[in-house]
Amino acid sequence: MKPLDPIPKPIDHVLCGGAQTVALIEKTRRWTFDDVERAVSSVAGWLAAQALDPSARIATWLPKTVLACVMPLAAARAGLVHVPVNPALRRAQVAHILADSGAAMLVTQDGRAATLTADDVPAPCRLVPDAAVPLGASGPGRSAHDPGALAALLYTSGSTGRPKGVMLSHANLWLGAVSVAHYLRLTPEDRVLGVLPLSFDYGQNQLFSTWFAGAAVAPLDYLAPRDVVKAVTRVGATTLAGVPPLWVQLLEAEWPADTTLRRLTNSGGALTERLVRGLRARFPRADLYAMYGLTEAFRSTYLDPALIDEHPDAMGRAIPFAEVTVVRPDGGRAAPGEAGELVHAGPLVAQGYWRDADRTAQRFRPAPAWTQSGGIAVWSGDTVVEGSDGLLRFVGREDEMIKSAGNRISPLEVEEAVLAGEEAREAVAIGVPDPRLGQTIVVALAGDPDDEAALRTRLRALLPSFMQPVRYVWRAELPRNANGKLDRAAIRGELSA
Repeated sequence: MKPLDPIPKPIDHVLCGGAQTVALIEKTRRWTFDDVERAVSSVAGWLAAQALDPSARIATWLPKTVLACVMPLAAARAGLVHVPVNPALRRAQVAHILADSGAAMLVTQDGRAATLTADDVPAPCRLVPDAAVPLGASGPGRSAHDPGALAALLYTSGSTGRPKGVMLSHANLWLGAVSVAHYLRLTPEDRVLGVLPLSFDYGQNQLFSTWFAGAAVAPLDYLAPRDVVKAVTRVGATTLAGVPPLWVQLLEAEWPADTTLRRLTNSGGALTERLVRGLRARFPRADLYAMYGLTEAFRSTYLDPALIDEHPDAMGRAIPFAEVTVVRPDGGRAAPGEAGELVHAGPLVAQGYWRDADRTAQRFRPAPAWTQSGGIAVWSGDTVVEGSDGLLRFVGREDEMIKSAGNRISPLEVEEAVLAGEEAREAVAIGVPDPRLGQTIVVALAGDPDDEAALRTRLRALLPSFMQPVRYVWRAELPRNANGKLDRAAIRGELSA
């Protein structure tokens, strides 16, 4: 394992594997680190020839092609700012990102470009077909950019308001790659199957952390869980990252008796105990990493796989380069067992929201005086508690907490109780306005409504009366956002109507 070096570099230096070692696996070609380095150089040279202003924003709206994988490094090498757009988005969302970022160029496929109207593309923004960007020409070598310079805007799929661009520096991206490669113990022998969107910080980091470790990544756009199963076998994948809805689907898929998977990582939502038990049973030879993160600070905590069987409800401790504290509402440090807001300080903290001083001031504020890192911290809005064992546990988002009859109720606690049985595959609990109680609990579920009577009977024995849902809304599937997470905002809007 490489040493944990806290000194950041420009992100285009992240290709750290042997020259002839495989770095990128396509269906029809395996690209070595030399190959990928030449592609980065070629695209950076092409970008430099486009007469763009320094730090201009370059948007890409692409599936997981080689160009989509190398553009984050090429744009950074050319002194530009990359804006990856989730390929699952549609024209209205793309138009918002182009206008908000002030993108000078959108690189996309002809079919996607054809879905945009003239009003969707701001006048200064050029549409460039991906086929026009060369991967085999000559170009500049590794850059000497200031690690503190802006390198990327990642647009969040926030639960309220329009997506906002999180400003990430070279240092943010570099140290995130070093941190993850270190605590996941990635080695050059690993093969990482990349199923998450590259516009998602978790998905993009898979490229960077894998390449920093000198390992290979196999990007995959998939339609069904069986596509993931087949890809694991085809590439000999050792590592797979997912969000909880994907794990639910993969546990329902048919797998061979044994797989090459030796490492599973989760973020984008807490794993339920049922999911932990299911994954451990299905993949007994794989280490399972539960993680917690937010785009504004990339990632905050992880749970050592050796602890997950005994502590399936925990989100662990701070990752390398992160300082995580629990803060009471009065600003004091929370004691063990006392709930408070998770505050993340240190060099992984982003530079704020692009052209949004008001929302930046709300989320990015000075760290508590007792922190070692100091400086500006991300105040997450998430309620957590640190146990006497030193492990953090998620309670809920402050804006999602249910307030009923004077009680503050964690939706996660209700959801875990619902999912502890066999009646539903997925569940989202929300509070809806009630003139007498303030809010009542409504649960959206994926499953068979014929099982509701059994569910109600089980929960009466499991939860106190004030935590009992008053209504269940059954669906064949629950809605997801573009990153594959359960779309809590959409569910809340539907159930509150």
